[in-house]
Amino acid sequence: MASVAMNLAFLAMYIHRRYFGGGRSDNNGSGKEITTVEPSKGKPPVTADSVVNLDHGDPTLYWEFWLGTGDRATVVIPVWQTMSYFSDLTGFCWFVEPGFERQVRRLHRLVGNAVVDGYHLLVGTGSTQLFQAALYALSPADDGTPMSVVSSAPYYSSYPSVTNFLNSALYRWDGDANTFAGDACIEVICSPNNPDGGIRKGVVKSKSVKTIHDFAYCWPQYTPITEAPSHDIMLFTVSKCTGHAGTRLGWALVKDTEVAQKMIKFMELNTIGVSKDSQLRAAKIIKVVCDGYEQSPTSEANRLFHFAQRKMAERWSRLRTVVAASGIFSLPDELSSYCTFAKQIVTANPRKHHI
Repeated sequence: MASVAMNLAFLAMYIHRRYFGGGRSDNNGSGKEITTVEPSKGKPPVTADSVVNLDHGDPTLYWEFWLGTGDRATVVIPVWQTMSYFSDLTGFCWFVEPGFERQVRRLHRLVGNAVVDGYHLLVGTGSTQLFQAALYALSPADDGTPMSVVSSAPYYSSYPSVTNFLNSALYRWDGDANTFAGDACIEVICSPNNPDGGIRKGVVKSKSVKTIHDFAYCWPQYTPITEAPSHDIMLFTVSKCTGHAGTRLGWALVKDTEVAQKMIKFMELNTIGVSKDSQLRAAKIIKVVCDGYEQSPTSEANRLFHFAQRKMAERWSRLRTVVAASGIFSLPDELSSYCTFAKQIVTANPRKHHI
């Protein structure tokens, strides 16, 4: 009877964990359940037959830094919180968490890579959703003609596919901005550029051009910060800033109120807002980044951008050594400029580059 009772107990425990998401008991016998997070399985083990996949990148090189922060970057969200659709009914965008907005504005003021005063801040599920929202907001629907979308070649490989994915009557991909011969268009300006790392400016001279500035890589670990841009629409993403690609969060700084309202409407119809949990986590992460510079500026271990810049420089040094030894490929010369954030001459370390 004792054996049957134990088997039934083990069976009940297994069913609870298997089908109801139970965790494991902690070691102090309190009976509290701790949710365990499985490590990412996105990277296969390296073997002698492994090849380098150049199709995409994954910013896990910051893992070492974040491991060292311990509980300072940990956020605990009680199950009874963040249940509502709404974040702040008094704010401009009802699904933006106020804490996230405060930390993002604080971050830009710290780094100096964008003007935030006088701008609406919108949040999206990655900058790709915000890019689609911007296309929707900038495309006139009155004459029935799709708005041309262009970007200087070489451009990010996803721009054409994301633009044309829904086969929208509002806009269509029209290729290289340098060869655009029309009048009205939306020019996408990615700076530093993906994939070649170059600093880009708009090239379409028409008075009817509207611009979207993709500043995903405009952070001190990738490029010297030389100014605080103040363009109409500026897109950023957590994945390239702090390395937390899995949080799936981006934000836009939008100057025009009507355009910002149209972008909000797109995301209402698309996903009914953006995850509060992701925003709360990102707010805590960004707070740790800012605190590392504003509260303990003498501690190298707390400064994300210095750590990341060093890691990028090390990788570029190794890549240049390998490329030089191969005799097959070549790389452009290193470019350096005075960085207003670092307050010294800094060499650019693009995340991607043509070889």
